[in-house]
Amino acid sequence: MQSTLDLAQDLIARRSVTPDDAGCQQILAERLTAAGFACEALPFGAVSNLWARRGRGAPLLCFAGHTDVVPPGPLEQWHSDPFTPTVREGRLYGRGAADMKSAIASFVVALETFVREHPDHRGSIALLITSDEEGPSVDGTARVVERLRARAEKIDFCIVGEPTSSEVLGDTIKNGRRGSLSGRLTVRGRQGHIAYPQLALNPIHALAPALAELAKAKWDEGTEFFPPTSWQMSNIHGGTGATNVIPGSVDVDFNFRFSTASSAQSLRERLESVLRQHQLDYAIAWTTPSQPFLTTPAVLVKAVEDAIRACTQGTPKLSTDGGTSDGRFIATICPQIVELGVVNESIHKVDEHVALESLAQLPLIYLEILRRLVK
Repeated sequence: MQSTLDLAQDLIARRSVTPDDAGCQQILAERLTAAGFACEALPFGAVSNLWARRGRGAPLLCFAGHTDVVPPGPLEQWHSDPFTPTVREGRLYGRGAADMKSAIASFVVALETFVREHPDHRGSIALLITSDEEGPSVDGTARVVERLRARAEKIDFCIVGEPTSSEVLGDTIKNGRRGSLSGRLTVRGRQGHIAYPQLALNPIHALAPALAELAKAKWDEGTEFFPPTSWQMSNIHGGTGATNVIPGSVDVDFNFRFSTASSAQSLRERLESVLRQHQLDYAIAWTTPSQPFLTTPAVLVKAVEDAIRACTQGTPKLSTDGGTSDGRFIATICPQIVELGVVNESIHKVDEHVALESLAQLPLIYLEILRRLVK
């Protein structure tokens, strides 16, 4: 455990608030180079990316993750400095301890151990690290995947180190993620004095029946691995702030979390159909959707499940819940992706932490996966 703890502490001590890598990837590159990896820095804009590969043949097993972290929030609410890694009561505290510098440290220790055991391993192993996962996710993994695709580098298996566990290490793994599609709806009316509604057109009143219909709509039935698609409003704004003015427009921010049973295009078309049926004067600014991805149980899922059983005696459940991850980009060049990491209860919170026991077990799980797929 000590080598994993030492590396995790070294990474946490670096103030790598997105998109600043703060030198984390240099630490990783130095260690991986010593283990025989060819390390390639791929910066795009303010984002640092690292692609490290050992071997040229197939299959290629890639570990993926991010060195950037979210801001720590109010420092006075932390019991210790978020960028001074602190061990107390069997836990390691610090921003990024769970999401996901402990997983990266575990990746590296497992890779170093595997290479010592099997210096002439079959296939290839790689590490893809970005500092843009917690930010816009434009110049990070997405850009690295574009570069790999242009070079015809194909990934056969990928383990993403996101914190997927719910209560104990390895109790949950993600074999996919829902897609995400957001938009801002603007419905136009006609501003006027609230005492003379006949001389105005209240867009809030006009929109309300359509919102009620959208809120209760059943978008699809889901699939074996995905729940039904959901549509949620996050913000509604209309009015000038005055209580005697009918607003000229109202804005609604909304989001779809959708399964492979629907497409972004079909959801857009259906939502706009409802708006047209209600004869609204509207405009929608759509965001670029994050596509859903799914790995059906096969070689990779079995290897991960078997590795967890061997190291923890537990049986993981498969899940596709939660937000999006960089797996959505990797899925365009990799047919099998599984996310596996530490307990996620404290991520993005004050006093983020990871159990020391997990720092001992997670490298062993990753090592077992390596042995089963590229030994």
